[in-house]
Amino acid sequence: MDLLNYAFMQRALLAAVLVGLTAPAVGIYLVQRRQALMGDGIGHVAMTGVGLGFLLNSSPVWVATAVAVAGSVLMELIRWYGKARGDIALAMLFYGGMAGGVLLTALAPGGTNAGLTTYLFGSLSTVSSSDVVAICVLAALVLLVTVGLRRQLFAVSQDEEFARVTGLPVRALNLLVAVTAAVTVTVAMRVVGLLLVSALMVVPVAAAQQLARSFAATFATAVALGVAATLGGTTVSYYNDVPPGATIVLLTIGGFVLLTALATPLARRRAAAGARRARAARAPGPEDEAEYDLTTAEGPAGRRGT
Repeated sequence: MDLLNYAFMQRALLAAVLVGLTAPAVGIYLVQRRQALMGDGIGHVAMTGVGLGFLLNSSPVWVATAVAVAGSVLMELIRWYGKARGDIALAMLFYGGMAGGVLLTALAPGGTNAGLTTYLFGSLSTVSSSDVVAICVLAALVLLVTVGLRRQLFAVSQDEEFARVTGLPVRALNLLVAVTAAVTVTVAMRVVGLLLVSALMVVPVAAAQQLARSFAATFATAVALGVAATLGGTTVSYYNDVPPGATIVLLTIGGFVLLTALATPLARRRAAAGARRARAARAPGPEDEAEYDLTTAEGPAGRRGT
């Protein structure tokens, strides 16, 4: 494991673990809300934050976090109060965020698209110590929300009307999910990249749903797959000199295919076992047969024989 001898790889692996933990932890709520593409929209908005960070000569991670949070809140407000539908709001985030990022990067002193590319697709060698500190702080906040409020967030994501009837602050929790997703995007952009982070938020959850039958099991399986994919993709990227974001996403998709192949025969066995239990429940037992024989013997034919 000579890769651990290099400080930049130590930072990259630590960031990869945190990304693998946080992305599926937020993604499970987005999948339940049928907003699997929300991470893409926020990622494009975060491009504006990266460009603004270049322009202001400040940390792109923190500026991108602020811009992504503002964009996610704006999207929720448009979804609630605007006449435009949610998909139109998402499209505006896509195109406006991308255009703003490219323009601000070009206006920055010495700004080039090469600097922006490292944030779009991820880069191992550019993860600095300050980036690791920011990622650790933001990842801790994401995990605190997604794990500490998992019951409330699941209730809102599953059925908003039921959650509202039970007294939960539905709009506040929806905003919290959107903000947490925005923070997660900026956490992952140094490793996976802004354009690919949504896959890491959605695909592990979809893969876990092939096997798991409860929310807790789906959550744990998705997080485990996310960590395995980020660590594996980072390691493969180091030894083969390939982009880490693309490698991580392809490994995640490979995990989805594998779990789907394993889930198919498992689902058949579960269906067969359920059918056997149903037949066993309908089949008459010895006591039922004895009662049937006694009733038959006492019927008209039995009475005529006496």
